[in-house]
Amino acid sequence: MVILNRLLRELIEKGGSDLHLSSERPPMFRVDGEMVNSSMSTQSHAEVHEILRGVMDTRASDEFTECRDTDFAYEIKDLARFRVNVFEDRYGMGGVFRQIPGEVLTAEKLGLPASVTDLCNLSKGLVLVTGPTGSGKSTTLAAMIDYINKRQSKHIITIEDPIEFVHQDKKCLINQRQIKDHTRSFSKALRAALRQDPDIVMVGEMRDLETIEIALETAETGHLVFGTLHTTTAASTMDRIIDAFPANRQNQIRSMLSNSLKAVIAQTLCKKTNGGRVAALEILKVDFGMSALIRDGKIHQIPSAMQVGAAKGMVLLNNALLSLVKTGTIEAEEAFLKAVDKESLLNTFKKENISTAFLSDATEAEPQNTTAAPPAQPVTYAIKKEPTPDKKKRTLFGKNGSH
Repeated sequence: MVILNRLLRELIEKGGSDLHLSSERPPMFRVDGEMVNSSMSTQSHAEVHEILRGVMDTRASDEFTECRDTDFAYEIKDLARFRVNVFEDRYGMGGVFRQIPGEVLTAEKLGLPASVTDLCNLSKGLVLVTGPTGSGKSTTLAAMIDYINKRQSKHIITIEDPIEFVHQDKKCLINQRQIKDHTRSFSKALRAALRQDPDIVMVGEMRDLETIEIALETAETGHLVFGTLHTTTAASTMDRIIDAFPANRQNQIRSMLSNSLKAVIAQTLCKKTNGGRVAALEILKVDFGMSALIRDGKIHQIPSAMQVGAAKGMVLLNNALLSLVKTGTIEAEEAFLKAVDKESLLNTFKKENISTAFLSDATEAEPQNTTAAPPAQPVTYAIKKEPTPDKKKRTLFGKNGSH
């Protein structure tokens, strides 16, 4: 445990987000989204086995023995909590420790816009925070729960795997339940929550069809439900939910979704120019017109409707990235790398006179057969590689506490 705590303290000092501990390889950190070496040398399988078995509780140890992987939480007092996944690969045991800051970052510190904090005042409906693994979904949700906790007198139930941010009761009563320790599964805990008199239910991950369906039903019955999904855009979130169901139920689910969904916040974590990371937020709010598009299955029209709905607080990912570039928060290259619709973003850069010097010349594949018209080939872009300067000490969420 001494070796592990030393590594985790070094992780915090470097402003990293994750410690990767692997058998027969040196421990590594993720700092500002990139893998960097720790100060420690290669650890043998026996050494890693001793470290990881030493921090597992009985439940996690039994699950690892049976399944060869497990999740749990680990805490160093006065430093931080960590979400842990222990697994086995061809070299032996390994583990990933994700840092969870000791204090909940407030909506103000994260710089959440009013269009997001306004969602905390809803009395019912489904609000989804989406993004890839490690994009800060839990941090955003924790800030929203904290915002409610300071301003309203509600009963909040959180269902997590594992519990990450620990909330202290302020104006709200908050019950935090951990999968495997306090309940069997997300779906079972969510169904039970309906008998626990909640005002708000937070589902750490809507990972299966049953959980998604119960979340929709809970939102329809007069509760406010916050949840997460691993999708990158608002439109793809709709497709992910609807496609999770059999074809003969998709019309029903579209109708339920159009009635209960209130907003989607799709976030992408970007490297800041001056160190740290910041989230670019794509925000969809479901008004009457958006509800009709979802009900009628016209998901492909959602991005255009979001562009029109800018005055209502809706933001497309490209617009969020552009705003961060124009304020100097992130580099244009970083925005391009994180964009889903790269061609559209490049066109916007040209209109805004933002340099795209980070790109090499676009190339198109030449046809092999000159006797027939070749099929259209997509234009590919290559990033010019520049030498990376030495990095100064970083903080996980940036200098001002943003993602």
